[in-house]
Amino acid sequence: MKIVITGVTRGLGRALAEEFIRGGHTVLGCGRGGEAVFDLRMTHQAPHDFSVVDVSLDSKVALWAAKVLEAGSPPDLLINNAGLMNRLSPLWEQDDREFTKIVDANLRGVANVIRHFVPAMVAAKKGVIVNLSSGWGRGASANVAPYCATKFAIEGLTKALAAELPAGMAAVPLNPGAIDTEMLRQVRSDGAAASPKPAAWAKVAAPFILGLGPEHNGQSLSVGNLEE
Repeated sequence: MKIVITGVTRGLGRALAEEFIRGGHTVLGCGRGGEAVFDLRMTHQAPHDFSVVDVSLDSKVALWAAKVLEAGSPPDLLINNAGLMNRLSPLWEQDDREFTKIVDANLRGVANVIRHFVPAMVAAKKGVIVNLSSGWGRGASANVAPYCATKFAIEGLTKALAAELPAGMAAVPLNPGAIDTEMLRQVRSDGAAASPKPAAWAKVAAPFILGLGPEHNGQSLSVGNLEE
């Protein structure tokens, strides 16, 4: 299977990429960290490929997508994982620059990737798009308003996309659950360590994601729970 993943340099994206590769799938990923991307390139060579891309920049995503798509068929699985967490504070203390940075990465970045990869998938009338949501995309907490706003938006954006796709395809907003990542440690420094590590999570999440298909189109799912 040909899998495209954003945000592969750390956390859930890196863990998923490693797990998919172990399973024999081809992974084409991007991230903002040049050193981490170089490490991935050296560790996992062709047919895998990794590029330095800031998904909030539409022109950079366009170039990356053109490179991936000219090399062969469209992805069977597109995972929008890249995202940022806001600085913890009440909404009124978040300035416009901070708020815009979160929206650009978490929401516009997803739209940019969809804009440049999904037309080829639609033309082939096959493929699954998974947009990483959050528990904070279905419920809210204090001091994470910008992050909540983007993840609530991901839920709506993905469901609308699901209604636009041809039969045989699927778009799914997926809540990964609470995982011991750098992002979770930003907001739960005292409790993150009790959550599963990314590598352990990926052993459950990777087969779960690979099992998604047209019958799950538009469903808000959580890893390990196809009934939610």
